[in-house]
Amino acid sequence: MRKMIAMLALSVLAANVMAAVSPEEAAKLGTSLTPVGAEKAGNADGSIPAWTGGIPKNAGAVDSKGFLADPFASEKPLFVITAATVDKYKDKLSDGQVAMFKRYPETYKIPVYPSHRTVNLPADIYESIKRSALNVKAINDGNGLENFTGNRYYAFPIPKNGVEVLWNHITRYHGGNLRRIITQATPQTNGSYTPIRFEEEVAVPQAIPDIDPAKAANVLSYFKQSVTAPARLAGNVLLVHETLDQVKEPRLAWIYNAGQRRVRRAPQVSYDGPGTASDGLRTTDNFDMFSGAPDRYDWKLVGKKEMYIPYNSYKLDSPSLKYDDIIKAGHINQDLTRYELHRVWEVVGTVKPSERHIYAKRHMFIDEDSWQVALVDHYDGRGQLWRVAEGHAQFYYDHQVPAYTVETLYDLIAGRYIALGMKNEEKSSFVFGFAAKAADYTPAALRSAGVR
Repeated sequence: MRKMIAMLALSVLAANVMAAVSPEEAAKLGTSLTPVGAEKAGNADGSIPAWTGGIPKNAGAVDSKGFLADPFASEKPLFVITAATVDKYKDKLSDGQVAMFKRYPETYKIPVYPSHRTVNLPADIYESIKRSALNVKAINDGNGLENFTGNRYYAFPIPKNGVEVLWNHITRYHGGNLRRIITQATPQTNGSYTPIRFEEEVAVPQAIPDIDPAKAANVLSYFKQSVTAPARLAGNVLLVHETLDQVKEPRLAWIYNAGQRRVRRAPQVSYDGPGTASDGLRTTDNFDMFSGAPDRYDWKLVGKKEMYIPYNSYKLDSPSLKYDDIIKAGHINQDLTRYELHRVWEVVGTVKPSERHIYAKRHMFIDEDSWQVALVDHYDGRGQLWRVAEGHAQFYYDHQVPAYTVETLYDLIAGRYIALGMKNEEKSSFVFGFAAKAADYTPAALRSAGVR
């Protein structure tokens, strides 16, 4: 009898862990918490201000290509962290950032600017977030979502554990359907590189009018990536159906190979499979700082802390810059970066004993206002710090969308890195809300998407 009672208590506890929050808790969204679940109040000394609604849609000018003016262009750094001063600030830096100062003591720096809580989202997204708080539950040991319907954004705005924090990053708002032209660089140790150019689309089922709801029931998004340069890679196209519960239904991926003129399934486009044209410097799930299924890791929620993270990176996105201005030996040009003090969620992912991944541990820091992963320290199987990721973010105030300007992943051992997402020299900035058709995201459509 006692054993049955104990088992019942454990099952009730497990149900509570995986349950949606109460109406009383959900009522905090928009009151003591921001509508996305961040602390509305500033910190004790005022170095992190209170959230007062973010910045307006007309916070700055928008040029003919869609690039945004820097609303904080007149600001100067409060101070600059260097290798000589890093020990003074290390309590607000990740171990990976500290390691970057040791690896590149003469050139790596962190310019710290005044903090601005710029993020605000459209009203209908706030409504969907509150609906998520009241209804969404984690299933399959946290690897899938139940009752995640309608506008599928921010599954757990009031998270109770580490995997729920990660789900908020995975399910965050990208502005609906998104189209972009971006450049990736994988510099040699001397800084030389060949630009890799991508044309990408991300479409969500709720913004595809002719989608079959039954076929899209377990789909979070559709992703299409075409390589347009250099010539040796041009014409290759990747299509991904990003499933919500990838244990129940693994991510579906296909590649059109321009040389073979064939479409093939691509099961390697997942977990630690090599990233597209990355020269082995990133895994598939390094894309977007972290993407894909969380099931190979145990995710521990450490708590919240204040950290210097890349933020409001408008200068780094300026169309007046060339890629050569950004890409330097060892790391990107830190004079173009901007860091601010913000509160972050701290989550540690450790590979389960029954699973494998080249990263045995991922130490993540996730911005409370946007739910974007800001920093990640990656450790190898020996427990050695291996790769350091920084997500240089900006808020697209004209469309009310937080996104990355550049994602960097530094290999401390090889002395090389990858920079993904630059668009300074491209013909346009991001295009939000384009009209998508279901037929565009089928394997049959891949051949026509290739350029040769």
